[in-house]
Amino acid sequence: MAVTIKDVAKAAGTSTATVSKVLNGSYSISEATRNRVNKIVEELGYHPNVRARNFARKQTNSIVFITDLKQHTAFNNPHMFEIMSGVESQLSLKNYSLKVRGANSEEACILAEQIIAQKSADGIVFHASVVTEKLSEILINSQFPHIVIGLPDFISQLCWIDTNNYLSGEIATRHLIEEGYTKFAYIGGYEEDLISEHRLVGIKTALKIAKIELIDSFIKQCDSSIEQGKEKTREILKNNDLPDVIICANNNIAYSCVKEIREKGFTIPKDIGVITFDDYPYAQITQPKLTVVDVDMYDMGIQAGKLVINKIRRPNLQVQTYITLPHLIVRESTKKQV
Repeated sequence: MAVTIKDVAKAAGTSTATVSKVLNGSYSISEATRNRVNKIVEELGYHPNVRARNFARKQTNSIVFITDLKQHTAFNNPHMFEIMSGVESQLSLKNYSLKVRGANSEEACILAEQIIAQKSADGIVFHASVVTEKLSEILINSQFPHIVIGLPDFISQLCWIDTNNYLSGEIATRHLIEEGYTKFAYIGGYEEDLISEHRLVGIKTALKIAKIELIDSFIKQCDSSIEQGKEKTREILKNNDLPDVIICANNNIAYSCVKEIREKGFTIPKDIGVITFDDYPYAQITQPKLTVVDVDMYDMGIQAGKLVINKIRRPNLQVQTYITLPHLIVRESTKKQV
């Protein structure tokens, strides 16, 4: 005969309600009681009927991750899958499953409305690339548990987390100043690329404090592709008065920048230093290896998973914060020769 929750309660010397709270991860149970119940559960080999339990609680124990999954996303945005892996690892610890749905910004609104109306998930994790003011209105009006990974490009009451890209730019610049660099260039995304723009603001802030000018002609904007990165590097290298360091907003740009510098006969870092952001996918395979300001995207996903579960349990929780601080990894590409 199958072991029941009553059998567990009897063996643990407690009520079925207490056993249920332990199995559901309630914070109101003491650690001693929780350990005793879990030990009995393991000894008796008790397996709760998850489907029946979730039906009674009107929960699905599933979270949906909505992001824009175009062709070649794995190549163009490899961080997406690090984030997803982090989210899934945290959710699995709490017996939640993760469903991934691809959608553009318009489709995300329709998909969110369907999930909320049908109660087909307990919460939603959004990538900022699909978040719009219309979606914000849907989520705020419904009070549906959610977390946005990345700072939305408009003021809202949405719950979001992000890394501090302003700080990333400052960290990179302060390192370069300490190494003795004085003539800076920057290759980043267009103005709508908020990550790139925020990093540029951080760079300018650190340079202003150090009383170092960032010449306008040394600021290049592109679509962040390898091809565009190479073109913008070529434009910078055409100048008779060259910068002594180039800050690249991402690995795609940095990869093409290094390649173009070497093809033009310059040496890194003797002639020109190069620094970028994030350690994946190219920073460690270029010659020389690149100094980076890195962000742990897997940890970002873990934090998102924790927050969306907290939001389910505490509907009034409001989260708008920077999390997962960037850190500097120094390599050969910024060791200025004296």
